[in-house]
Amino acid sequence: MTWNAAGSALMGVALVSALWALAALLLGLRRRDPRLVASGQGAALALAVLLTAAMGLLWAQFAANDFTNQVVAEHSSTDLPLYFKVAALWANNPGSLLLWVWMLSLFAAAAVLLRQKEGREVFPLALSIIMGVALFFLGVLNFVPTARPFVALAQPPLEGLGLNPLLQHPAMTIHPPMLYLGFVGFTLPFAYALAALIQGTPGVSWIRATRRWTLVTWLLLSFGITLGGEWAYMVLGWGGYWAWDPVENASLLPWLTGTAFLHSVMVQERKGMLKAWNVALVAGTFLLTLFGTYLSRSGILASVHAFVDPTLGQWFLTFLAFLVVFTAGVMVLRRSLLRDDRPFESLLSKESSFLFNNLLLVSFAFAVLWGTLFPLISQWLGGVKIAVTQEFFNAVNVPLGIALIFLMGVAPVLPWGKASGRQAVQAFGGPLLAAALFAVLAVVLGIRRPLAVAAFAASLFVLFVTVLEFWGGTVARMRMTGEKPGTALMRLTTRARRRFGGYLVHLAIVLMVLGITGSSAYKMERTVTVNPGDTITIGRYSLTYQGMQMARRGRVAEVTAPLLVSSGGKLLPEPLRPGQRVYPGNPSPMAMVAIRGSLQEDLYVVLGGFGGNPDSQRVNGFLQVPASFNIVVNPLVAWIWIGRYLLVAGALFAVWPEPPRAARSVPVQAALEPRRREVLS
Repeated sequence: MTWNAAGSALMGVALVSALWALAALLLGLRRRDPRLVASGQGAALALAVLLTAAMGLLWAQFAANDFTNQVVAEHSSTDLPLYFKVAALWANNPGSLLLWVWMLSLFAAAAVLLRQKEGREVFPLALSIIMGVALFFLGVLNFVPTARPFVALAQPPLEGLGLNPLLQHPAMTIHPPMLYLGFVGFTLPFAYALAALIQGTPGVSWIRATRRWTLVTWLLLSFGITLGGEWAYMVLGWGGYWAWDPVENASLLPWLTGTAFLHSVMVQERKGMLKAWNVALVAGTFLLTLFGTYLSRSGILASVHAFVDPTLGQWFLTFLAFLVVFTAGVMVLRRSLLRDDRPFESLLSKESSFLFNNLLLVSFAFAVLWGTLFPLISQWLGGVKIAVTQEFFNAVNVPLGIALIFLMGVAPVLPWGKASGRQAVQAFGGPLLAAALFAVLAVVLGIRRPLAVAAFAASLFVLFVTVLEFWGGTVARMRMTGEKPGTALMRLTTRARRRFGGYLVHLAIVLMVLGITGSSAYKMERTVTVNPGDTITIGRYSLTYQGMQMARRGRVAEVTAPLLVSSGGKLLPEPLRPGQRVYPGNPSPMAMVAIRGSLQEDLYVVLGGFGGNPDSQRVNGFLQVPASFNIVVNPLVAWIWIGRYLLVAGALFAVWPEPPRAARSVPVQAALEPRRREVLS
């Protein structure tokens, strides 16, 4: 049996396994037969084993340059480094869909093996929903010709076409799996929520059962999105990291609704409120992950990230429509179970601030969705596809984003139920005054763009509030227990990991907002054509063009245009080397971006083009030909990537299990100010 035949057999058996898991689970629930339920769970475990074998087989074909496989022949080559063959594995429709359902099977297997106490009563039905989703993907992989990962070529080529040069970057070995884990992971909370609603038990058990799943999923999606932004910044050569591209937007949409869900579930756990919100948010988040998959494969909108296949798009659109109708129908039929246990008591309360947070995040998501789909809507209504520019997204979403940042400082320190005006002044008076003074100082110093000033001020407000939470809680512990500052801080945070992990995530987002604001509002850019020996000035930098150098690395032709860089009149030790590469089978040159980064700003240079020929005069080994450059100074952009790692640290800290409640220090609460009384609860 050939490798391709073995792979096809694995996919067929996996389809049968998923079908049996679904049937056995549903029949076992209907008959109340634990043996059938156990058989369904066993089939789910078998599915994970089968798909792991299929992934391993496909990877072995890439590693061995087995061009009898159509996917390998079209997306790899003999000279492609091994680590880029990992990226080639999912840089295509069949491989990426196989990656998706494999990850889903691993999530399902982990849920079966962990056997959590919480949510046990709805788990069989939730697992059947997960198997239903897996069955759809396996149906696509088995029956749609363009999606089959093990298609054998009758006449295999001696050499493959190679990997798209844009994807030959280390980030692409990590970015897609992170995004897919973020997308796939939201299937579990959706399945639990829908199962609880169908069974008539939409309490908090399903929330507790999926809390860590959801937070880890959100973390992976966050990391994947920011890693994609860094890839765009490093590879695409346009000086930015977010272009409101349709597929970029498709990854942002579930992140926005997932963020709203993470905040909203705390209200249901504590107060029995926002039940309908939570089911709608988790369902919407999962459906948006499928929408993103549809958008990236249907070809209905142009994107540098898309795998265009109209046939696949029709399958996904049909499945998405079915799930929307089914989920909405269940929510309507069970609407009496989604009523809140109590009304809102006050606008000045934690639950009200979380509701406003939800409204802003959903509004943000709707604006992104509307802008993304507007070309299709305009074509449907008027026959003309009208593209939406970045100006629309920025004009609508930047004010919403600033409001969200402000709420990040308000929501965590407001009490449940109701806060008095005096408590609000105590909690926010100092930080608000500091933020206002900063805004005035910024205007005096020449920062005149209103939205930039507002973003900086809101970020500073959150920073002050968060630092005061750490400081106030630490001081209170020291007074009550006599602990040293380090010990008090450690015990304070480790005994309330969810709260203080959330604070770290908020600080991370503040850092990222500072980077986004600085690099968006105060970016400097020049496009120039110069001769060797000419000097270009931008900001505090002077760049002197030396000439062109040419080289060949295997089958890749490479040109570089070294630039001597001076800052403040001082020559920096290493020149910048922007350039271009030409890959076999890809006549268009790919940019080699040169970046000199610092915490203050990035100097970002792209070689746009050059003249002359290889016989031109050489001076000191440099071809004396003119060249054009695009030069960008991006302030504070490094803080986006720093914030990403702090976000990862904060989310991991929040996920880590807390010690038993009995071990927490109760007397410390009495010493805290009203706005900090929950710090150690």
